Amino acid sequence: MRPKENEYAPYYKQYIELILSDNIIEVLEEQLKFAENLFSKIDEAKSNYRYAEKKWSIKEVLGHLVDSERIFSCRALRVSRNDPSHLVTFDENLFIAESSYSSIPFRDIIEEFLLLRKATILMFKGMSEEVMQRKGIINGMDITVRAIAYIIAGHTLHHFNVIQERYL
Repeated sequence: MRPKENEYAPYYKQYIELILSDNIIEVLEEQLKFAENLFSKIDEAKSNYRYAEKKWSIKEVLGHLVDSERIFSCRALRVSRNDPSHLVTFDENLFIAESSYSSIPFRDIIEEFLLLRKATILMFKGMSEEVMQRKGIINGMDITVRAIAYIIAGHTLHHFNVIQERYL
């Protein structure tokens, strides 16, 4: 079941609306296959391409997806376990600036993303509908585990679209 608007902060609507399916596990699995196909067509030289000055390279966009999925998966885990902590946001530009993605072989970043996505899928597969509806707080706003799953998928789809439109 899709998350309702009271399950997430308004900012995340842009990502959740990109996902049309009610089956988030299928969406995450389809994105895994799509990623394997998309990134297999990009060689090391092309992975360093930036479509404009001060924009991330393809490597850095994929690294951002790795960072984001890891953080959102951790948030989903914490909320699913009824962690009462108020979780905070992260600065994606700082994370990329402080990363070493530009010097890591592109194939390694691809593999990290694919393995991480497989782990994310298994984590969500192991959660009951009751657990998916649990609420936590991120950046002062209520959020459900289900909404986080949709945010992961929508955020990934957004960046896949950017890669296809501006980099390839």
